[in-house]
Amino acid sequence: MPAGHRLLRPSALIAAAVLLACLPAGPDDVTTSRLSPADVAAGLGVAVVAIQSLVGLRGRTRWGWLPFGVALAAFALATVTATDVSTSVLGFVRYAEIFVLVPVAVALALRDRSDLYLVAGALVAVAAAEGGVGVHQYLSRTGASYAGEYLRAVGTFGPEQVMALASLLGYGIVVTLALGLAVRGPARPLLIALAGLLLVPLALTLSRGAWIATAIAVLAVLAVANRRVAIGVAGTAALLVAALPLTVAGHGGPGTFVERITSITTSTSAPDQSVLDRYALWRTAAAIWADHPVLGVGIRDFAGYRDSYASVALSAGSDVGDPSTGLGREPLLSAHNQYLQVLSEQGTVGLVAFGGLLGALAAGAVRRAPSGSGGPERRFLDLAAPGIVAWTLVDFVYGDLGGGSGAVLLAVLLGLAARRVLIVPAGTRPARAEPGVAAS
Repeated sequence: MPAGHRLLRPSALIAAAVLLACLPAGPDDVTTSRLSPADVAAGLGVAVVAIQSLVGLRGRTRWGWLPFGVALAAFALATVTATDVSTSVLGFVRYAEIFVLVPVAVALALRDRSDLYLVAGALVAVAAAEGGVGVHQYLSRTGASYAGEYLRAVGTFGPEQVMALASLLGYGIVVTLALGLAVRGPARPLLIALAGLLLVPLALTLSRGAWIATAIAVLAVLAVANRRVAIGVAGTAALLVAALPLTVAGHGGPGTFVERITSITTSTSAPDQSVLDRYALWRTAAAIWADHPVLGVGIRDFAGYRDSYASVALSAGSDVGDPSTGLGREPLLSAHNQYLQVLSEQGTVGLVAFGGLLGALAAGAVRRAPSGSGGPERRFLDLAAPGIVAWTLVDFVYGDLGGGSGAVLLAVLLGLAARRVLIVPAGTRPARAEPGVAAS
């Protein structure tokens, strides 16, 4: 990289966006389209990458950009054909930011080991810090409301973004574990131990979906590192889950963890109200798509159609609150399933484009570089990318993009996976060297 470009590393702006995403946000910041400091930092990162790319960037794949371009075009098409174009324009900006602009900028910003470790280090740091806040909230009963007690860990994101901390910790465990397995020396056991410790605040988020997504993502990371270890961990985890109700009964509230764990297996036979609401929202999204199958109703227009299609099984909202704000009702304005959200708002065309983007990320995540190519940073991406993609694909089954600055964290994580789509690994492209000059 030319010396002038090194003076302004876009990776520093991406790392800043990760740190700023954890600034406390009020309810208005989540429900409106207000720009957050994290959005501003990420936007500056996109701008710097765009300017630097005009000078030229080596190593880009020839067709890697195509899934991102198709997805962006589908977002635009759903916007201009929306029922409420003014609302959908804001949705277009958000979707373009989270799924295209920031991931592409992150992928292109990671020019060397320093860039990669700067961004990964920021993710590990915020996961550790937010995890500590979550543990404190549980112990001091200052978290979000659950079963009549303020014990649910939500970190600095607040009760309105009850899933944000769970997502951050799930991704944080994947990144920390991958980094620990990739590096050597005294940092390795420390990082692996930290990944294990982050399981504690993750459990305190009481997010069943995040538990499942994290388990699958960790197994994906371990399967790449060592399949025998992955099988052993999976078997041990199954035994621990089976024994957990006997060891934690009576702790953490009236069977809190036991209820949440056992409810995973009874979600179809005896679903609780939150599961019933989710099923009702899924049926609502499917019904909206059935009437608007090609292009959907427009990005962010699900909320406007919900009441016309929802059944009586859907409650008016979910209870949220903390000791400082008290209890309140949060309206259920999205499908709580990203695939169905896209299907209802962007139709079959949008889902095909969105699925193509996720498929490209998945294909890049499992692509292996030649044996012996690259260093710890290549090994880190080999391990982290499958875990990130696996976590995201599972997460989108029970959740959606949502609001708040926590979505910027998703965009950065997708950027780590997108690097494997947009940048050819150093050992896989033919070297073009002048006669007498060794290829690098």
